[in-house]
Parts: sequence; C-alpha cells; structure tokens
Amino acid sequence: MAEKVQKVGVTREDGFLYFIDKDGDVAKVQMARGGKKGGKAKKVEKTGIKKEKGYLYFLDKKGDISRAKMVNAK
Repeated sequence: MAEKVQKVGVTREDGFLYFIDKDGDVAKVQMARGGKKGGKAKKVEKTGIKKEKGYLYFLDKKGDISRAKMVNAK
C-alpha cells in the first residue's frame, strides 16, 4: 500500500516519463519510441524531499509524490 508524501499536483504530458530524481525533485524525460532516443531529464517541480532507505518513491495518478515499502527479493 502506498502513502502520500507530498502534494504537488503535477499535470502530465503524453510521451514523457515522470520520476523523483536523486535530489528529491520531480523530473521528466522524453520516452524513447520507435528507434528514436529519449531526451535529457528536466526538472518539473522542486520539492527537495528526503528519501528514506527501503522505499520506492513515485508520482501517483493525481500528480503527487507517494512512496511504497520495497520488498527485498532474495
């Protein structure tokens, strides 16, 4: 089960992959399609959240930052 970390409200554009970068900010990059290469990552929103070990951080359907506990596969 995921928990909401911070409300951001990012609106998504088609053809872009959104993620939480190493600085804890929301970034986007153009997806590679049909032999075309993707682009360089660009910051969308500066949030500066601190990531905790053992959690996966992502942008949920509402455009907010959420996290889920990772299951270690051994």
